Amino acid sequence: LRGGGGGGAEAAVVEEKTIFDLKLTGFDAKSKIKVIKEVRAITSLGLKEAKELVEGAPTNVKKDIQKEEAEELKAKLEKVGATIEIV
Repeated sequence: LRGGGGGGAEAAVVEEKTIFDLKLTGFDAKSKIKVIKEVRAITSLGLKEAKELVEGAPTNVKKDIQKEEAEELKAKLEKVGATIEIV
């Protein structure tokens, strides 16, 4: 009889994440208006809704997007003073 210690390869199956959420975690107070404008451009929300979304941080700005789009939007928002996480 052989010692059956196999099966290690099966245990390490990790699915690569392909869909992400863009989360606003904060923003520079001096850049609030710029962040609101950028959020409006990204989400096509009205001014009031975008303002409430930004002021309600931490919150998701956009859900179920591809990694490339998430990285691009993160860069745009960070450029205007937002703190962003990709989750």
